[in-house]
Amino acid sequence: MIEVTEWARDILTRSHAAARRFNSEATIRLARTSKGVEALLAEGPDGEDQPVELGEATVYVEAGLEGLVDVEEPHDRLVLKPPGSPHNPRGDHG
Repeated sequence: MIEVTEWARDILTRSHAAARRFNSEATIRLARTSKGVEALLAEGPDGEDQPVELGEATVYVEAGLEGLVDVEEPHDRLVLKPPGSPHNPRGDHG
């Protein structure tokens, strides 16, 4: 199961909206990469991705990922933390 903090939700929905301005089929996909877990631009789900509704945006999460999607500084970097982890403080990003 994936939980998304409010801060991460804001970043993902803004990214989704920006991508859709260039390609109406674009979406965001959370997937494992060599750098950890990243939000990638995609034209739809891959394989057994699970949809996660974030208000007006739907992002897709690679099958098998679970935990808390949160944000870390610097540069508003998305991270996947273990389930039940505390949310990072948003600081000046409110």
